[in-house]
Amino acid sequence: MSGFFEEIKRRKVYRVAVAYVVVAGGIIQLASATFPAWELPNWSLRLVIVLLLIGFPIVLILAWAFDVTPEGIQRTPRAEGSTRPRHTRRNMALLCVVGLIISAAAGFFLLPRASAKKLDKSIAVLPFESFSQDKDNAFFADGIQDDILTNLAKIGDLKVISRTSVMPYRGKGSSVREIGKALGVSAVLEGTVRKDGNRIRVNVQLINAGNDEHIWAEDYDRDLTDVFAIQTDLAQKIASELRAKLSPSEKAQIARKPTENGEAYLAFVQARNLFMPEDLEKLKQAAQLYERALQLDPDFALALASHSQVESWIFHTYDPVPARREKARALAERALQKQPDLPEAHLARGFAYYYGEQNFEAALREFEVAQKGLPNESGVYLAIGAIQRRQGRWAESTANLEKAATLNPNATWPLQNLFFNYEMTRAFEAANRTIDRALALDPKAFSLWELKARHALAEKGDLSVALNGLERLKQLPAEAVNAGKLADAQIRLLLLQRRYEEALQMAEALRDESLADFPGAVTGKYQTIGFLRQRLGDEAGARKALLQARELAEAQVQAAPDDPNRHAQLAQILGLSGEKEAARAEAKRAMDLLPESRDAFGGPDITL
Repeated sequence: MSGFFEEIKRRKVYRVAVAYVVVAGGIIQLASATFPAWELPNWSLRLVIVLLLIGFPIVLILAWAFDVTPEGIQRTPRAEGSTRPRHTRRNMALLCVVGLIISAAAGFFLLPRASAKKLDKSIAVLPFESFSQDKDNAFFADGIQDDILTNLAKIGDLKVISRTSVMPYRGKGSSVREIGKALGVSAVLEGTVRKDGNRIRVNVQLINAGNDEHIWAEDYDRDLTDVFAIQTDLAQKIASELRAKLSPSEKAQIARKPTENGEAYLAFVQARNLFMPEDLEKLKQAAQLYERALQLDPDFALALASHSQVESWIFHTYDPVPARREKARALAERALQKQPDLPEAHLARGFAYYYGEQNFEAALREFEVAQKGLPNESGVYLAIGAIQRRQGRWAESTANLEKAATLNPNATWPLQNLFFNYEMTRAFEAANRTIDRALALDPKAFSLWELKARHALAEKGDLSVALNGLERLKQLPAEAVNAGKLADAQIRLLLLQRRYEEALQMAEALRDESLADFPGAVTGKYQTIGFLRQRLGDEAGARKALLQARELAEAQVQAAPDDPNRHAQLAQILGLSGEKEAARAEAKRAMDLLPESRDAFGGPDITL
């Protein structure tokens, strides 16, 4: 071996090896800095490293065999006194093995780090853990997480998973790798929050979801009033680490403080956490907290916009009266007066146009403005897709709904809307796949089983799906399923089976208060009773029930005269009561309010 090392020295292999390592290291550093800026694919840096590693033993062999002289490149002569070519061949083979071992060892250390350096521009912000002494402050940790998500969602060069899809991982033992794979992201942000009085401590760590390695961690110990500075700093650092480009407008949006009033911010955070679309009481509590935030800071534009969205949703789902519609519109306009470039304010005005006035063109314009400022907000794509299908633009609508589902992969609502698109366009196989995807996420969801059963009935006249789904739901704990909805589904199934007496018993056993949250549900109960008594030959009982249904329906129409669904329901009741001319007039009024020519999605339901 001593002869081997002397020969390496004589042939200047050491010098060439050192020069190669220096040059290769410089090439790798340059590539690490420039490839992400050029947005080259992940494998490009690794390819450069692999080629340099392969080249190392080749260069060593060339350095052994050849020498650079004033006369040019020449074959290196044998050492004086050496007459044994076998030793020369042995030394060259040994040199080759050494070079390969060094390259393999270098690759073992360099290639994983090269993968870690280049992350896809995608992230999920997991629920932050609250370390506060006061358990009532637990909502504050969710507020910090939500605000960081909101800031990141404004960066168009990033893919940011929606809050709905990350919340199921609270307290779960899933590894970061599993979460990253499930959500389709390359990085995950974890954090803890402690709030004591007006002091907050936030600890965060960014983790590579591909290899579970920590990229960086930060600790912030600040006053409550500095919470927005923390959120801005985090968003900028995350964007920098993921090599995401920020436009000047995005930087300005991220850096802007929504309010200077700490108490107003706390009320806002509590209100936002209470936004639960299927819980009217929670929605009303949220509206009250937004009112509280606006009393403390009347210029709080984000609170104005969020309050407007709550009012629009209550109007659309529960209480379509003009006063609530006007309130939603006025709040959105106030938000835009305070902050004309606030994307959430344009989103709020879009919903006011959409739900309140059914002005689809104006709503779409507002949603498209909001989408530019909120490029990662799943709800924006959902809203745009919902408008486009009403305009008969089914392909564009489906593309936007797919985008919404990608940004919110653990939520069922985008999938339900996709299902509606496929069902309306008679793409039955795609509709079945989509509803099954939703049921895989939430197998206990009443609304999903209802849609699957309805689709099976419409496609094949198959009642077995409804029967199986109903049996599954009946086995769930009472608190897991709304009793009124479950009973309504059972009644409709009995109607299809023409088991009228059983359906009547169930309908009359329904308590009005169990249906009170949903407009038309109590009216529908008495309408169903009237229909069933007619089928059973009880004309007196039918007249009594239909009269009660008519009084309720007329009161609902009077409260919301521009609601086509209320006019349609009144038309059905009048038709069952034998008042054909009055029924035709109400039906025409409903169709005039929402004709198929203006709404390709909702119009056909009114026509039917």
